[in-house]
Amino acid sequence: MADHGRAAKLGDSIKEIIAKRLDKGLRDPRLGFVTITDVRMTGDLQHASVFYTVYGSEQEREDSAAALKAATGLLRTEVGRNIRARLTPTLEFIPDAIPENAAHVAELLARAREQDSATRALATGARYAGDEDPYVKPRDAEAE
Repeated sequence: MADHGRAAKLGDSIKEIIAKRLDKGLRDPRLGFVTITDVRMTGDLQHASVFYTVYGSEQEREDSAAALKAATGLLRTEVGRNIRARLTPTLEFIPDAIPENAAHVAELLARAREQDSATRALATGARYAGDEDPYVKPRDAEAE
C-alpha cells in the first residue's frame, strides 16, 4: 500500500534539493533559466518525475533539456545525499506545459470576449419576432 503523504513530502524535498543545486549552477553552458514546477513520486518511491519550465526561446528549451538530461546523474547523487530514504529514486525530467496551456486559455478567453461583444451588439437593435409576451394568456370566461 502506497503512502501518498510520504511520497508528496519526498517529492517536495526533491524539488527543493534540485532547485537549490540548479541555483548554485551547473558547469553546462546550455542550461538556461530553469524553474522546477513539480515533482511527482511513484507509490514505491523508486521514480521521481521532475517537471520544469524554461524561460526563453524554443532553442533554449531544447538546450536546457539536453543539459538536464546530461546532469541527471549529478542531480540524482545530490538528491541521494540529502534525503532520508533507503534508495535514491531515479529522476526523469519532463518539460511542463504550463506556459503553453496558459497561452491557449488566454487565447480562448479573448475569443469568447469577442463573441460576447458581437452578440451584445446584435442584441441592442433586436426586436421580438412575434408579440413581446409569447405565452398564451388565459381566456376570460365573460368573453365567451
